[in-house]
Amino acid sequence: MKTKFEIEYFHADSLDDLSPADRELVTEAENAVKKAYAAYSKFSVGAAARLKSGKILHGANSESEVFPSGICAERSLLYYAEANYPDDKIESLAIASNPSERECYPCGACRQVILDVQRRQDSPIRVIMSGGGTASVVEKAEALLPFTFRL
Repeated sequence: MKTKFEIEYFHADSLDDLSPADRELVTEAENAVKKAYAAYSKFSVGAAARLKSGKILHGANSESEVFPSGICAERSLLYYAEANYPDDKIESLAIASNPSERECYPCGACRQVILDVQRRQDSPIRVIMSGGGTASVVEKAEALLPFTFRL
């Protein structure tokens, strides 16, 4: 039997096409890029999340001398949020990078963790992937990982 996935997303040809709240979150993610430690890959990534309370948290990738060990911006942020704000759900997550000629998409491990967090908090996490002056937005993590791992 053939089955078809359809993934709905919003593409902004310009960051001006985003809502003011989404533009603010992208700017916060761009600012978080400056906190990245990417001495080996030379690919700095920043992430920003808006919690239900309105608080904005930041994360950045950090590499190790035992490269490729390290952690992505998204996972550093999500684990921090769960550890420090367990009752304040994540509503939106924005990702930015340097270099940023194109939109920055989460790696497979980050996609799974975003989905894990979404499941644990029992509410969707919007993901805004920005770069090159554009952005793509999905309304929930399943759009990033339709064939998900689940124990």
